[in-house]
Amino acid sequence: MFNEPNFSGVTEAQRLLITHWYACRASDGLVPRDSIDPGIVRSTLACLSVVEVNEEGEGRFRIAGSRLRDIFGMDVRGRRIAEIAGAHGECYALGLTSAVERGLPVGGVIETGGRLHAWLRLPVADDCGTLTMVICHDELIASRRGLLPPSDAPETSPRFAA
Repeated sequence: MFNEPNFSGVTEAQRLLITHWYACRASDGLVPRDSIDPGIVRSTLACLSVVEVNEEGEGRFRIAGSRLRDIFGMDVRGRRIAEIAGAHGECYALGLTSAVERGLPVGGVIETGGRLHAWLRLPVADDCGTLTMVICHDELIASRRGLLPPSDAPETSPRFAA
């Protein structure tokens, strides 16, 4: 379940987050939510959110960065993912269940409304040591120039898929 990554991120912020996530992994392969250091990922905080996923796979925003208002047009803290309408809401839900099931970062890029939505999902363990939380990074990119070139590591899956 806790293999080495195939996905290394498509933006500089995603690569920073994935690197920090791997540095925080415990011997059991899990990343405790409290081990993520906001000081290290400070430059990404406005695009970060924390989603709690229940047994049915439904997510609820616990924390939502200020730039998510630009994506959703509202403050989403406390809301269920299903309440967020439109293409960005669908993009947002991508990867939540997959990240929890795999125990690994998932992400990619979706083109929507003439812009690119770069998304990243990082599973983290709650206070009981269960993967029920996901740290999410969502960023609107004006053009493909804002994306990083693929890393030199060989990949077994497409660059822009979970």
